Amino acid sequence: MRTIAVVNQKGGSGKTTTAVNLAAALGERKRRVLLLDLDPQHSATDWFGLHDGYKGIFSVFAENGNLLDIITPSSVAGVDLVPSSSWLVGVEKFLAGEVGAETILHRKLATLQKSRWDYALIDCPPTLGVLTINALVAAQEVLVPVEAHVMALSGLAQLIETVELVQERLNPELRITGILPCRVDARTRHAQEVVEQLRERFEKLVYRSAIRENVRVAEAPSFSLPITLYDERSYGAADYRALAEEVIEREQAV
Repeated sequence: MRTIAVVNQKGGSGKTTTAVNLAAALGERKRRVLLLDLDPQHSATDWFGLHDGYKGIFSVFAENGNLLDIITPSSVAGVDLVPSSSWLVGVEKFLAGEVGAETILHRKLATLQKSRWDYALIDCPPTLGVLTINALVAAQEVLVPVEAHVMALSGLAQLIETVELVQERLNPELRITGILPCRVDARTRHAQEVVEQLRERFEKLVYRSAIRENVRVAEAPSFSLPITLYDERSYGAADYRALAEEVIEREQAV
């Protein structure tokens, strides 16, 4: 099972959008995906129409709960969900000072039958706190969605430093396998320049795919559907299918 953390500490970078729609696009290609929602805002959970009123993954972090007990089939073929809830808001304080808190998710994922899923995608919160560190310790790969705006580039260096620190101290297998330009407005020169800067600086780490700005993607959560089902002929669906193809291409290299 390839475990990929979708990470960027900047809000609005497209983490949840990427996690949900990549999961759906991989499911279309007959890959089995476990999507874990680690964000206290529970956006991925809401996207699938599973609303607040339960503890979700909070019980795993704070009550030694079993991941298997909370895995929920989604409405999308091939995609299962580990839901989040607003209970996660307090988990940072709850785990403060607890020995080994950063390895909880790694230990819980180790109890699952790995052959049941081809991918575990972890949708991380927009901070570099204990939940994101848990994701980085549990994952083998990091996918970084980056908004095509110059201000989004400033936090990328900090994120790379964090990944390198986790790699050095906690998870030597961890590596960034892809930087994904998101919300690319093809009508503006600025967006194109940002994508060009990413490709010049990070070269092969940047996916060939880029996610274009598309109103249909923004509408999809209101209908509890990924873009591949909400509007299968949209630019957004085409872009996430192209990303899924790139991710699948790298299966043999893992």
